[in-house]
Amino acid sequence: MKRSSVESVRAAVVVGLIAGVVLGTLVIWRSSRAMRSAAEDVRAEHEFRFAVRPLAPALNSGFEAVSSPAVFLQAARFQDHLYLAGPAGLQEYTPEGSLIHQYAVGGELPGSPLVALAPAVLADSREPELIIATANDGLLAFDGRAFRQILPAAADARAITAILPVASGHLLIGTRKRGVLVYDGKEITVLHPTLDALYVTALAGNESDLWVATLNRGVLHFHAGETDSFAEAQGLPDPQVQSLAISGDSTYAGTATGVAVFSGGRFSRVLAPGVLATALLATPNQLYVGSEDQGVIAIPLEGRRPNPNLGPGAQLAEVRQLFTSGDAVFAVARSGLYRMNAHGFGWQRVLETGATVLIDRNISALAADASGHVWVGYFDRGLDLLASDNSRARHVEDEHVFCINRILPDAKTGAIDIATANGLVRFDDSGSEQQVLTHADGLIADHVTDVVSYRGGLALATPAGLTFLDASGARSMYAFHGLVSNHVYALGVSGDELMAGTLGGLSLLNKGDIAASFTTTTSNLKHNWITAVVPVGPEWMVGTYGAGILGLDRSGRFHSFEVGSGEFEVNPNAMLVLPNFVLAGTLGQGLYLYDRQSGRWSVIHDGLPSLNVTAITAANGYIYIGTDNGLVRIPEQKLHS
Repeated sequence: MKRSSVESVRAAVVVGLIAGVVLGTLVIWRSSRAMRSAAEDVRAEHEFRFAVRPLAPALNSGFEAVSSPAVFLQAARFQDHLYLAGPAGLQEYTPEGSLIHQYAVGGELPGSPLVALAPAVLADSREPELIIATANDGLLAFDGRAFRQILPAAADARAITAILPVASGHLLIGTRKRGVLVYDGKEITVLHPTLDALYVTALAGNESDLWVATLNRGVLHFHAGETDSFAEAQGLPDPQVQSLAISGDSTYAGTATGVAVFSGGRFSRVLAPGVLATALLATPNQLYVGSEDQGVIAIPLEGRRPNPNLGPGAQLAEVRQLFTSGDAVFAVARSGLYRMNAHGFGWQRVLETGATVLIDRNISALAADASGHVWVGYFDRGLDLLASDNSRARHVEDEHVFCINRILPDAKTGAIDIATANGLVRFDDSGSEQQVLTHADGLIADHVTDVVSYRGGLALATPAGLTFLDASGARSMYAFHGLVSNHVYALGVSGDELMAGTLGGLSLLNKGDIAASFTTTTSNLKHNWITAVVPVGPEWMVGTYGAGILGLDRSGRFHSFEVGSGEFEVNPNAMLVLPNFVLAGTLGQGLYLYDRQSGRWSVIHDGLPSLNVTAITAANGYIYIGTDNGLVRIPEQKLHS
């Protein structure tokens, strides 16, 4: 072979080799880039944007609270003071038990119940702070002088259920929907993919060896980068886990029906069978179990019989936290803080929530009678008859006056009709219970969701249809008669017209007969689930569960509002029409205000104890706003500002 030919072959081989190397490098680079991109996508999916900002107290919003129970959920010692947190806010006490300061939700704090407390030095702080978890507004950090707020942009990351500071300066965060998050001072991320998409109820341990209690998936043990799950099949007495405690090599998980014991990461046995264990405290020799209705049970871990700690402690109910300080054990219960000294018998009340005007915070209905009294209905505590000066209230609660859906004063007779989950209850003008009507008395169902005055009688909404009551007796109407759906949530009246809002759309009745029906199929209605309906001038305003507030004109056309319409929920019957305004209470979005002169909606957040606004009424020159976390009022003229 000629020399030139040999060199040509060699050159071709070299070029081929170079091309192969380049191609291989390109493939590796592209593969690496794709892997990095995939990793970044996964990380982005599990990372949450957030802001850290000083917390400024709400400006003078004009709202004032009507006194209701504070409710204690958790306590913590910080800077030699005792802090107690609950739905109403944060209370600060001296070591001797004197109240120093109260930080109210909707005032100094965001309008969201407080759910957890823990002192810590976080990675983005150089000094100890009291870390406070809120139900819907992220985290607060208090240095004894001022608050700062750590607020994730995503609502799922703001809905916190538990917190656990760890030695690294990181904060582990339990949430309702996104499992366990970790805050390292720079990022908020999901701790591990196996701990995502969980409803967390409690945390114990640390970043590398963590126990996670969940609402319906038992308990999870994250260790060495892996996660073990324990449910009923693995010995857990119930998948609903309320509390956790660790002592040495043993972990205790309090469930709805007993306490599961784990030794060395493996299920061992069940203690306190049948007890709803809401709080745990583990010591080397004894396990304290706080319960919903059985006080605190002390269980020796060396085989002796449990001690239920009878005596004064038998009054303990709804125990939410157990902790030690010095040689004493403390129990945080709904109604106060209790202490049991070493070698002592029973529990001594240290602090109590104090007397209040209202009996509960979870409000479902409001109305004012002709005397200026405000009737306050609760989801599960009957009702209070509030004096016109808000100084006192009379409580009514029985087997029928329990879950209150609607309160209707009769301007002509002074009677008050109460729609409840257990029938229609009528009170006279003095507030005395006069009559109870149920299915046995002609109602189409016991559960009454709404009641209005209509054509000289009453119209009742129920999950089974409508019932009309008048001098001739009771008659009912349901889907067979043309009602768009049996499940009726809300009623509105304008003259002879009755608008029935249901789970499946709207039905318009004229003089008691079906005149028209509106659904997403037969009209331009944006959502079939109707929760509130009120007449406003010549039109109707319709509250929905998912499309906000819509207008309905007399031609049967729906129209949307700027701001007032959108992907949010109006609470059942939480709408009030005033001469100048229309107000609507929403599920988690605050109070919507419609100016009838300008035709514009605005949203009120500041000053509310919760953004879940459940009921509205007007009385004595004030607008009363009921939420799932208390009652506030504002002078009606302040709505103009």
